[in-house]
Amino acid sequence: MWTPPVRSAEAQAIYDAAEADRAANPRRYELDPEPLAAAVLAKLRPGEDIGDDWREGFEVYVRSARDEGRLNALGQRGMAGTATGRLAARLAIHRALDADPGVQSRPIDRPIFIIGGWRTGTTLLQRLLGALPGLRAAYPAELSVPWRFSNLDPAAREALLDAGESAHQRLHLLNPAMSAIHPSGGRLAEECVLAMGTDFRNWGFTSTLRCPTYAAWLATQDFESSYGRYTDILRLMTDDSSHRWVLKAPAHTAELASLLKAFPDATVLHLHRDVVQTITSGASLFAVFRSTYSDDVDPVEVGRYQLDTTAAWFDRALAARDADPGAKVIDVAFTDLAADPIAMARVILRACDIDWTEATADAAAAQLAKLSEQHGAHKYAPEDFGLDRDEVLERFARYRSRFGLA
Repeated sequence: MWTPPVRSAEAQAIYDAAEADRAANPRRYELDPEPLAAAVLAKLRPGEDIGDDWREGFEVYVRSARDEGRLNALGQRGMAGTATGRLAARLAIHRALDADPGVQSRPIDRPIFIIGGWRTGTTLLQRLLGALPGLRAAYPAELSVPWRFSNLDPAAREALLDAGESAHQRLHLLNPAMSAIHPSGGRLAEECVLAMGTDFRNWGFTSTLRCPTYAAWLATQDFESSYGRYTDILRLMTDDSSHRWVLKAPAHTAELASLLKAFPDATVLHLHRDVVQTITSGASLFAVFRSTYSDDVDPVEVGRYQLDTTAAWFDRALAARDADPGAKVIDVAFTDLAADPIAMARVILRACDIDWTEATADAAAAQLAKLSEQHGAHKYAPEDFGLDRDEVLERFARYRSRFGLA
């Protein structure tokens, strides 16, 4: 059975200090929607209106974190920070767009989106493609505070990217297992979910938090306006380099219909992996994520959540593809990607009408060597999360048949 990673003495001291502070100052750790929202809304200028479509999700998220999250003190502080941070981001994005109306006319030229279940190679593919000439991926700081990158000169942009490195160092200190399962850093491309959720519709929130009520609410939501807002966020980050975006998030799999509507000229790379490996590795990732913020993570519960959620996501993705047969979707087998990432990159670039040059080959080889050094060992087994191989295979029979998976 899965057990949480052992904390170092330095990390444990940070957790202990937070628990002591929570005991002495409990009001600092309260997860109450009204005062959290009020702290951000107090910054509104007279007559300023940021809309109201965020409020229901905000309240459901905060209450679910409070009542169901089983959070330690750092977790309570972190989820409060997520709630107020996304609402503050909404305000900042609104102001940036209002100050520069021309941003919304910036073209987003044929973006490339990578989707698929958790742990299907989406990170590897994005970080490989994003390093190639003519393409670019998004870094954590860009996604988290996109308004600060609008119209920046190259030197200022580089300095702002470097300034975000400390947050990743702290996360790896608190939970070193994260660096083996999902290496992160200020100069490593990251998922779109970091930029999304200013309306509190964000599947990424469920990766770090036990929040069944919020997840159930999220499954009922329409994401069309969420992706419309994301187009504006990308425009804030877009410069005049003419590079095409390479973006990724497993969460896009669940909302493929909304993504395709917002980006009708996108190319979607849909990754597929053995479903038992996909579900089990995803459960391991989620369990480790959540153990940063909770001292009570039930691996069997995480396994069941991962199984049920992935099944729902895949069903929605297939329905979206069937409803839009003209969409440009390229299926990528994880086995092919893992066997020869550069050969797969070459196939993808050809499909995206991008030339493969000597400079491209050199960049691909250099990036792959760098990425190979970053990954540590990640071990997991279905039984660690209460998963039965036969049940998983049966649950995904239609998906497996469609994409030729064993």
